[in-house]
Amino acid sequence: MVKLDITRLPGIVQELAPNTAEVVSRIYSWYVEPGRMVFPDAMKEWVREKYGDIETQQIVRVTNNLTGESTLFNSVRARRPVLTPRAEGARDVQALAEAGPFANPLKETPADTFGRIDGDHWITASNIAKYDYLHAIIIAKEGNPYVTTEPQIADMISVAVRWCQDARRSNPEAVYPFLVWNFLWRAGASIVHNHAQVLLTHRPYTAPARIERVREEYRCRYGAEYYDDLFRVHTAIGLGLVYKNARVMAHLTPKKEHEVVIVTQSPHDLAPALAKALECYQNIGVQSFNAAVYMPPLDEQGHYVAWLVDRGDLGSRTSDIGGMELYAGTPVVSSDPFRLMEHLAAVMLP
Repeated sequence: MVKLDITRLPGIVQELAPNTAEVVSRIYSWYVEPGRMVFPDAMKEWVREKYGDIETQQIVRVTNNLTGESTLFNSVRARRPVLTPRAEGARDVQALAEAGPFANPLKETPADTFGRIDGDHWITASNIAKYDYLHAIIIAKEGNPYVTTEPQIADMISVAVRWCQDARRSNPEAVYPFLVWNFLWRAGASIVHNHAQVLLTHRPYTAPARIERVREEYRCRYGAEYYDDLFRVHTAIGLGLVYKNARVMAHLTPKKEHEVVIVTQSPHDLAPALAKALECYQNIGVQSFNAAVYMPPLDEQGHYVAWLVDRGDLGSRTSDIGGMELYAGTPVVSSDPFRLMEHLAAVMLP
């Protein structure tokens, strides 16, 4: 059996039923092109030792025609030698997590004017340096920074939803919630103790708003739900599965390495799949991640969509984000979504 990988995407789509292939091509376009180079004799032995035979490399670019998301894939980039010294901070995450103000939030963090939300595993604090006018920290009660169990994840989401309900009473026009979880310093967290952040605003943030515009335009043009067809496409090419009540995808246009997308109809259905995705991350050696949850406006029905992405080695001083991500709008990724799907299936499917 031929092992699927991202370079085989055109052939995979060609073998689909015509109506399914049409939906794939409606949402995605791609190209596979060789990148070639010639090495001087003095380099050849070193290159072969470090990289293998890479005079010709297969570059894949996948673009979501509707959202504008675009990703470049090249597995050779995963073999790059790191030439900078490793950071010291990775040596004792546990000790760092047990220090600082989040270890004693009731005494060392401010509360919101409407109080705190106190869950089984998490408690809220008002953010001292706010992103936006309604912005809280959701702080883990446990010192262990690695949170992967379903009860812990379920409680985080519950605390976030309850905080949004209380925050809205202080500002009735604020109806757009947003949950973000930056895990450790590679993902932008300034404090090691595990924490997430929840915001509520009267104007939706750019990325969720863009998806909502795409969904509305897609419904008008094709008479179908965008998220349904997005999952149909991922499943058809081998990058989607159902876990309990959640639809899980190894994303075809990831923002960075190993991006997972989880779509549900209820916030409570996110926790089982998100916990399993984090278990998968631990299995493949992910050390730091960003996660976010897009939610419908308060009191409205809609989709709850979790996004989860690997942020790289805690000990590396090289950044995983550069000019291509910031200004070309096209991330460069070395991980293959087909390999990620294998690992997700291993923890989610019997």
